[in-house]
Parts: sequence; structure tokens; C-alpha cells
Amino acid sequence: MTEYASQNYYRLKAGQLTPLARPVVQEYPLRLRVNGQDLATLVCSPQHLNFLVAGFFRLQGFIDSPDDLLSLGICSDFGLAEVRIKGEIPERLAPTLTSGCGSGVAFNLPQHLTSEGRGSDGAVFSDTSLFALMRELNERTEAYRDHGGIHSAALGDGDSLLLHAEDIGRHNTLDRIAGEAMFKGIDLSGKMLVTSGRISTEMVAKAARLGLALLASRTSPTDRAIELAHQAGITLVGYLRGESMNIYCHPERLRPANDRKKIPGVTGVILAGGESRRMGSDKSLLPIRGARFIDHVYRTMAELFEEVIIVTNSPGLYADIDCRKVPDIYYAQGSLAGIHSGLCHARTERAFVVACDMPFINARVVRDLCARAEQGDVVIPVHGDGPEPLHALYGKSCIAAMEETLDAGRKRIVGFFPQVTVSEVSTDTWSKIDPEGLSFRNINTPQEYYRLRDAAHGALATGDPQRMRTNGS
Repeated sequence: MTEYASQNYYRLKAGQLTPLARPVVQEYPLRLRVNGQDLATLVCSPQHLNFLVAGFFRLQGFIDSPDDLLSLGICSDFGLAEVRIKGEIPERLAPTLTSGCGSGVAFNLPQHLTSEGRGSDGAVFSDTSLFALMRELNERTEAYRDHGGIHSAALGDGDSLLLHAEDIGRHNTLDRIAGEAMFKGIDLSGKMLVTSGRISTEMVAKAARLGLALLASRTSPTDRAIELAHQAGITLVGYLRGESMNIYCHPERLRPANDRKKIPGVTGVILAGGESRRMGSDKSLLPIRGARFIDHVYRTMAELFEEVIIVTNSPGLYADIDCRKVPDIYYAQGSLAGIHSGLCHARTERAFVVACDMPFINARVVRDLCARAEQGDVVIPVHGDGPEPLHALYGKSCIAAMEETLDAGRKRIVGFFPQVTVSEVSTDTWSKIDPEGLSFRNINTPQEYYRLRDAAHGALATGDPQRMRTNGS
């Protein structure tokens, strides 16, 4: 996170002078010495300087990988970064002072760009995913609103935020992301980046060098930035606020909500029932990251399916969610009865069923499972010690076997499996899409909820999306 220093000041309001103190952003000059020679001074924020320096060198074209960095030492007391790289820095460099907050410098600023070999061809994003990435950036940037003077940027792949950076210079945020991605081995080609600051020429040039497919800002791009983005094949978005945006070039890479292809022949079913005995309260209503669990689940399901049903015996709890609510047909007989009711009420031949306490379901995992519909009456992923019946696809061909099981007083979901065809999707298959298994993360006890909530908040505070995944239940 950005570092702050306490500053005393006076506020004059309504003729009254009041002494106050508040944090202010630190401005840190960092002198770069490369292979024993002075190169430039960066004006920046003082945190994670290794990412900044590495990204700066990468985006100036001086290095391509960590192997090109022979050594990188930073003396914070003297504001000096001593760097040795393979090869030599060109003798005649034409520095360009970059615009915006936090004076920056760029070398070899291009006059023309090309999309050839940039790695962004074929990348398509939903407008919903772009709005979500900007919302998450805003959530992480409370400091910008509270103290002013800080810019931020976030990198996403259409499903989640991958990297986040803050700095007094908007151009420095992209350098930081480039450096961190290089050290962590994250391929940036075909990804999208949102920023709080204006998009100018050097921002587009850096995005093109990284192979980014989309660059978006809360504010405006310059005319020259639009021209370069058009040449490079980068989708350029400005005034990304709330639920609207301006698209300045290559709009074909953004898929509007009303054009989004939904999964045919499948109904989305959310099980909101259950007694939640171990939790002690209704799990579907627990808050996390600004919304209830069931709101996160419904938002994803509504993007995927034309019809979404909530199975609940308390429909009034979800009156604000715009979909059908249906009760159990076998009243209070557990999750199997919920799946049975969802299937019976679905207008399609198949239903994808998910529990209300899985707020991080992955749309790509769901699409992959639904694409395997012809493989069995039940298509179910295997995770951990066994299958995940509350994150699976069921056909109406299962209804008779479910009823026979329920009539016999048996409540286990897998109890009817021997009577139908079950296709198990191995961990090796779905983990290529969701390697952390976040899709199946659920909660059953207050302790699990607190860990998951704290991990989610910690991920926002630290800018590390992996923290939510490793520290949760």
C-alpha cells in the first residue's frame, strides 16, 4: 500500500481557523544508476520499488525477463537504485518528460505502433467484467478519495483482478504492474487494465509493449493516445464510471450485456434453503465484499442463463432479486429436495445447481460443465475428497430416481446416482480454468465465514488476490 506521512495544517471555514493533522502522500525521488552510469530520476511513491524499477526497465525496452537483470539493489536512505543489466544502455537516448502527476520520463517513445505480434487478437471481454474490475479498483483505492494525489491501476483477465498498484504517478502504476508480473511470471498479453488517471501516449505505448488488449480509465484519453491505440489494436475506453463508458477504438473486443451469449437449454438453480444449524443464521444473507452471498451467486448465474430460479421456502427474503422463487416439493428434506424442486420447475431439460454459500463461482467453469451435458444425466466436478453435488449439472431424466430416493426417506444427494448416468469431471480438467478451486469455496460455520471475510478484505487492502484464496476456509 501507499505510504503516508502525518502533516499538520490549518483549515479555514466560515471565518474560523482550526489546526488539524492528516496523512499526506509521500513523494520520493529515486535516482537510477545502470551499469555504473546515471540514467534518470523517477519521482514516485516509496513502496515496492523493486517492481517499479524492473517494470520501468522492461517498458523502456532495456530488459525482457528477470534473467536480463544481473543485479538490482535499492538504497532507500539515499534514494538510489543501483542496477546491472545484460548488455549496455544505448549511448544516445532521447528522454521525454511524461505528462500527469509525478513527473516521469520515457525513452524511445514511439510515433507509430502496430498490432502485429501483440498477443491480444481474439481477446473478448464482457462489459460486466470491465465494470466489475473498475469497481474493485475503486474499492482498493479508498486512499485516493481520503487523501488525494494517488493514482491506481488494476490488471484483470475478465474473471478476476490479477494485480494492483498505486503511485503518485499514473505512468508509474503501469511500470509497477509490468515489474511485478515479470517477477511472478504472469503473462500480460490479452489482458485488460483499468487506471484512475488520464490515458496519454506513453500509457498506450507501454500497454502495447505488454500486449494488453484493453486499456480503460475513469477519465479521458488524449487524441494522440486514441490514434496509437487504434494502430496497436488496443480497445481504448474512457469515462468508465458506474454502468457507462466511452469506447474510442476497437469496440469489437467488448461484448455488451444484451449481446452476451447465454447457455442454451439450461436453467440456473440457486439453493437458498437449508437450516444453517452450524452457522446459526441464514448463510445466503451474509455480507461479503459489499453484497450478500446470494447476490454474488445470482449475478453470475443471471449472466449465464436465460432463466434463474431460487429454491426457497422463504421467498420474502429475496424479494429484491428479479427471478422466480419456488418452494420445496418435498418440504424440508435437504439439498436433494432442493435440486428436485429446481429441476421440476425449470422450463428447460437441464439445470445447473449451485448452493447459495458459494459466492466465488467461476463462469468459465460453469460453461465448461454445461458444455458436457451430453456425457451423462449428471455432470459433476470432482474436488478434494469427492464430487461437488452442489455445483453440478442435472437433467430432468434424474427426477424419477430422485423421487424414489426421497420417498424411501434417504436425503443424501448421491443416493440416486446408481440409477442414472453420472459423468465426473476430474480435478485436472476444471483446475486449468480455476486452479485455486475458488468456485467450490463455501462456508458452514461462523469461524469459516470470518476467515473468508477477513481474507477477502485482506486481499483488497494488500492488493494481493491470492491472499483470499490461501487464507480462506
